[in-house]
Amino acid sequence: MKFTRKANANWKGTGMEGKGTISTQSTTLDNAQLSFKTRFADGVGTNPEELVAAAHSGCFTMQLSFLLNEAGFTADDLSTEAAVTFEDGSITLIHLDLKGKVPSISAEEFEKTAAKAKEICPISKLLNTTITLSVSLVN
Repeated sequence: MKFTRKANANWKGTGMEGKGTISTQSTTLDNAQLSFKTRFADGVGTNPEELVAAAHSGCFTMQLSFLLNEAGFTADDLSTEAAVTFEDGSITLIHLDLKGKVPSISAEEFEKTAAKAKEICPISKLLNTTITLSVSLVN
C-alpha cells in the first residue's frame, strides 16, 4: 500500500510578531491559526508539537488495534495521550500514556503488544527522540 497525504502552512511576518495558518488535505484543519503565542504561550490556535502529539497518539493507537486483532483480541476502548516535550529548540521526549479495555487479555500480553505497537508505528519510526510508554489495562 502506498499513498501520499498533504498539508500546507503559510506564514506572514516575523517569527515573533507574524501569523500563519495550517491546512490539511482533508480540511480537518482549514486555515487553523499558527503564531508565536500558539506555539510558545497560550494563544488560540495550534502548533507543530500539538500536531505531532495528535499524529503520534492516533498512529500508535491504530497500530495497537491492528496488533490486538492479529492476536485474536478486540479492544472495547483504547485511549492514548501523547505528551510532546519541547526543550531548548528540540523535541526531547514523547510520552505515550495508554489506557485500554480489552476483554480476555492479560496485563502482560497487553503491555507486550503495546510495546510492539510503539516500536513499529510509522510515526514512532519517523521521530528521532526518546519515546516512553505507560500502560494501564482497565477492566
